[in-house]
Amino acid sequence: MVRIGLDAMGGDYAPQSIVEGVFLAYKESRDDFGITLVGEKGKIEKELSRFNIRDSLVTIENATEYVGMEESPTEVIKKKNSPIAIGTRLHKEKKVDAFISSGNTGAVMATSLLTLGRLEGVNRPAIATCLPTEKGVVVFLDVGANAECKALNLYQFGIMGSIYASYILKKQSPKVGLLSIGEERTKGNDLVVEAHKLLEKGSVNFVGNVEGTDVLKGTCDVVVTDGFVGNIVLKFAESFDGFLTSLVHKRVKQSLLFRLGAFLLKISIRDLRKVLDYAEYGGAPLLGVNGVCIICHGKSSPKAIMNAIKLSIDMVKERVNEVIKEKLLNNNFNRV
Repeated sequence: MVRIGLDAMGGDYAPQSIVEGVFLAYKESRDDFGITLVGEKGKIEKELSRFNIRDSLVTIENATEYVGMEESPTEVIKKKNSPIAIGTRLHKEKKVDAFISSGNTGAVMATSLLTLGRLEGVNRPAIATCLPTEKGVVVFLDVGANAECKALNLYQFGIMGSIYASYILKKQSPKVGLLSIGEERTKGNDLVVEAHKLLEKGSVNFVGNVEGTDVLKGTCDVVVTDGFVGNIVLKFAESFDGFLTSLVHKRVKQSLLFRLGAFLLKISIRDLRKVLDYAEYGGAPLLGVNGVCIICHGKSSPKAIMNAIKLSIDMVKERVNEVIKEKLLNNNFNRV
């Protein structure tokens, strides 16, 4: 049985959304798994009483400290009895096989690195996310773990993203692209030019530089960039749903013709919003840490939590970390 540690107090809608997500996961998943909810025991028990979940499947680890979304990672690290600290310790002690949190991203990342450490061969971990494209989804990394990177880091991101796309998204020989300002190998800053050389010589299916306009076209299966640029792209992508909804509402109010068109396109609009909904992808794995750590959106719905649980189970069963470790140790670039 795979056992998942889950921060029950992280995010804007905790613990209600978290516990309901657990209920949905048990209701819809065929996998054999158990959940350890970490947080204020009284509040968690109150929420659990609303759902019919067997006691044998869920345990509670009481946490006495709270982590705010705006707290700095250095402040959070001092809180040894927070859900994030306890959850990562449980993972380190192998009492759970993975840890999920919708809490403070910087705190989850810093605590995971401090407690779990990096996988052997990994220079820097990266946060990977899935973005919708015309041809499915693309693995996009790093989206915030490393504001400044070296060429070696981007090369390793390419390897880790390729393995994730292959083992979790089941893509055959995933195409890896390097985000730049032009397709030519000489385009981009020094970081991109040097990373291009490493990726070109490496063991991934590297298709060269890709521009911003290529990302949503599905030109490749994995897009590599540094965390500064990646986070900006991610936040921009997250704004699409709200922008499109606002645009449709404004147009609908303007004329009867727009209202009729919106009515006829109701199903298509609903399907489009589903494609853009981050809840469909669950959470973003922190690839490169010595464990399975999934970082969820602060506004995660029960559906998003359910999908994050499914993702963590897949990460454990597919032995993604072992494959990353083996792949990086078998190349010479990680010693550059």
